[in-house]
Order: sequence, then structure tokens, then C-alpha cells
Amino acid sequence: MDGADGASSGDSRFKLYDQLELQEFQDKYVIKSIESPNQGFSIGRRDGNVEPLTGDDTCSLNPSKVSTIYGVVGTIRLVAGTYVLVITSRKEVGTFLGFPIFKVTSMTFLSCNEALKFSSYQEKQDEAYFRTLLRTVESAPGLYYSYEADITLNLQRRYKLAEGWMTKPIWKQADPRFVWNRNLLEDLIESKLDGFIIPILQGSFQSVQLNLKSSHVTITLLSRRCTRRLGTRMWRRGANLEGDTANFIETEQLLELEGFRSSLLQIRGSIPLLWEQIVDLSYKPRVRIINHEQTSNVVERHFHDLLQRYGEIVAVDLTDKHGDEGELSVAYAAEMQKLRDVRYFLVDMEGNILEEQKGVIRNNCIDCLDRTNVTQSFLAEKSLNIQLQRIGVLTSSEGISMFPEEYGKFRTLWAEQGDEISLEYAGTNALKGDLVRYGKQTVAGLIKDGMSAISRYYLNNFHDGVRQDAMDLISGHYTVNRNSPSPFRLNGFESLSYLPAASALIVGGLTLTSFTLQNVGRSAQQFMSSVIWAGVTAGVMAVVKANGRQFCSRPRLCGLL
Repeated sequence: MDGADGASSGDSRFKLYDQLELQEFQDKYVIKSIESPNQGFSIGRRDGNVEPLTGDDTCSLNPSKVSTIYGVVGTIRLVAGTYVLVITSRKEVGTFLGFPIFKVTSMTFLSCNEALKFSSYQEKQDEAYFRTLLRTVESAPGLYYSYEADITLNLQRRYKLAEGWMTKPIWKQADPRFVWNRNLLEDLIESKLDGFIIPILQGSFQSVQLNLKSSHVTITLLSRRCTRRLGTRMWRRGANLEGDTANFIETEQLLELEGFRSSLLQIRGSIPLLWEQIVDLSYKPRVRIINHEQTSNVVERHFHDLLQRYGEIVAVDLTDKHGDEGELSVAYAAEMQKLRDVRYFLVDMEGNILEEQKGVIRNNCIDCLDRTNVTQSFLAEKSLNIQLQRIGVLTSSEGISMFPEEYGKFRTLWAEQGDEISLEYAGTNALKGDLVRYGKQTVAGLIKDGMSAISRYYLNNFHDGVRQDAMDLISGHYTVNRNSPSPFRLNGFESLSYLPAASALIVGGLTLTSFTLQNVGRSAQQFMSSVIWAGVTAGVMAVVKANGRQFCSRPRLCGLL
């Protein structure tokens, strides 16, 4: 295999280098292909410059450390240096159209920041905070890739590609909407290191083998998360002015059987209006629709983009019809109308197209997580039955639910996908998972949902501001500029530094009020103590409630839109 030449022996398909040697020197890192040692590049530890290897770079000097890595995710420049993100471990999780798919199980950043010692105090402080964001990135969930195939393109799009497309470098084949590390690849692209450039997909990959009658069926579920409005549950809602929506995900259910391939595409995405739901310590923050002269254009841009990519749109709105969500639902319904059947894509063993998907179903609830996953799994099951009947595996009166063991595997596939998508957006497993797994809510499921709801509350209020900053940094929505004012200077009343003191005062005040009330009959002094402590506690609680947003973890790098 010679990835730099874009082909493996006997095959014109482009293939990446799949095992790399990382050599660490005092002044640089050297990354080389293990099977093609002359192919590689170096990264200066002082300036972060990327240079393809030449004959002289195989140098006789001994590196201080040598290790095996499995890919270079990319580079990012901060205040005082460059950092290189590499894959340190991986797990093979299945195949996509016959090609192995890997999940990233660990990553680490290599530092090229010798200039930090010459930086100002504020620059060092900023760099330290940026590095905490990089540590958050290192543990990003749900990252998948392949050395041999682009997994960002769905089956129908792949069949529509021009001849010779698959001989292009994989990063050139990819749909940029779904390349999680697109912003990190610029240095490698500029240096023409095609054999090392791995497009990483964030989302979910699940695969299962089903035995239906005498047929062995492979079902693959691949969800692709869009990076255009990447973010966390509460800090990225609705759409931006370009019409890109939060938590936009393309989910493809792929069926493979005896040469036949069939797929169903569904999409989910936040309601494409300008709206927000800022955390403020309340369990369910108020939804606020942002009045803006561009609102109608935002909706139009969003659906125009979908029509161009997917054809006709069937929009399924799963928001509550009461309260804040009801108001949002009414506003959404006023901007669009539901359309007709979209069908599915099917090709036979010779590659002939027997059926095309003419449009796509767009699902959303308020979070595009829990209710959305229940609905998508239901629609996917109905479509799968039709596809299996068309191929001849099932009769017109049969469905997958008539095979309990295989049906359980199918349900589990969708439930695990829902959990992974939810982890990426909300930080917890999906709620209502029992409805997907078993078709009903169980007591254990209710308890699990309750624990996940509590976890979501904590993460959304006290952690997701940092997580949002990390996503904005890695996706390029925020670019570090050394000449710009620090985004981390404390301005007046600052959130989390006051939260422990306020919490201690509330708990202590309640405890002392309770204690003095128990002894209030003993003296007037005890009565006054109770009144004072009750007043202090009420006052602190009032301050916390009035400044709820200030006590929450907030992103500092980018605005809401």
C-alpha cells in the first residue's frame, strides 16, 4: 500500500496509512508510516511547522522516545504554540460496505509550545485555559473513521458520484458537514500529506447480524453529526443566521443481503428558528424566541439546503403542544408544511438501482434526542419491513417483529445509537430508552431516566460551558488571535467562584434556622436567632435565584448565534 500515491496494489481505491511511528526528538516530532518508512513528516516543537520528510530527515540521531500511533487528527494553533492531536488507541467496530471501521478510544495532544516561556502572564493564563479545553477534546465521544472508505457519504450519494471519485484522497471525498476534525486538517492539507489525512466522523456506528428464515442480514446504523452548529444541549439551540441547526444528524440504516444493498435516510435537527433556552439553575429554563428580521430567511435557508441535498422533506414535529414548547411548535408549523412519502434506496447485486429515496423525514422534539429516537426507530422498522419484503426475505404479511430474538437485536441497535448521540449533545444516555428497547416503559427504565435527568441538570448548569468552549475551539467557530483581548478575563460578578460559598450559606442557614427553631421556646434570644438565620438564608436564596444564569457554567468564546 502506498497511501501517498493514492492506491494500494491492484486496487485504484485510495487507502490511508494505518499504523504510524511517533519519534520524539528535542526539537521536533517525526511521524512515519511503519510499512513505508520513507513516507512521513516532522513537526517543529518550537514553531509547530509541518514539513514532509526528505531523505536527510531519516537522520541518524536517536529519538528520546518511540511509540505507535494510529492516525493524526490534526493541528491547532493557540496563543503560544501549536498542538498536534494523535490517535493513541482504536477499536475495530465493524465494516461499512466491506471496509473496516474504527472507533477512537484514546487521543492525546503533543505540545509544540516552546514560545510559552517568553509569553506574558495573561498569555500564559489564557494558554492554560485553552489547554483545559484541549483535555476536554481528548475525551470527545463517538468518533469513527476508516483508512479505506469515506464514511461521511450515504449509500445513495455514493452511487451518484462521478467515475474515479473513489481514487481521490479520502479527505477530498468527504462531505465537509460531517468531518469533525475539518478545522484541524489545514496544515496537513497544505503540506499535501494526503496519505495521513483522516476525516473523523462524530456520531454513532452500530452493526448487527440478523438471521431471518434462511437469510443472513446485516443491518448497519450510521449517524453523522453536522459540525456547522456543533455544541451542547442548552448552549446550542435552534438555528444560526445561515440556517444551520443545532444537533443536526443524518442517520442511515443500511441493509445488506446477498449482494442487495438498501438504505433509509432520516435526519434530525433543532427547530430552525432563532431561539434560546439559557440555563439559570431552574430545572426547565424558559424558552425565548429571538425576534429578528432574518427569521423567515433562516427557515427558508435551512429547508432550501435540505431540499437541495435530500429532495422533498417530511417534517415530524414532536414538541409538546403546551407551554413554551407549544409556542415554539406553533411558530415552527407556521413556517413549513408536511410532504409525501419519501421511500428508500435499493440496489441489486449488479449495482443496478431498483429504487431511489426521493426525500427525507426530518424529526425533531425540543432536544432532538429522546422522543426523536423513539420515532426514528419506529419509522426505520416500518421501512425495513418493506425493504425485506421487496427483496423477498419476508412475505407481505410478515414483519421483523415476528422474530423475537432478531427483533430484540434490532431494537438494541437503535437504543445504543440513541444513547451515543445523547452523550455527545447532553452528556448522558438517552431518556425513554426502554420504549426503543422493549416497546414499553419499565420501572428500571424510569429509575434510569430519573438519574439521567439529574445528571443532565448538573452537566447543563455546571459543566457544559467549558464543553461548549472546547467544541467551538476545535471546530474553528472560535479562532485564537494573540493580538485580541483575552476571552477569559474576569468581568465583575463571576459565576462558579461564588457558587460554593452561596451553597454553603444556604445549607448552613437552613441548618441553623432548623436548630434554633427547635429551641425557640427557651428564650427570646433563640427566637431572634431563628429570625436572623431565616432572613439570611432567604436573602442568599433570593440572590442565587435572581442571578441564576451567573452561577452557571457559561461559554466564553462564542455567542449563541
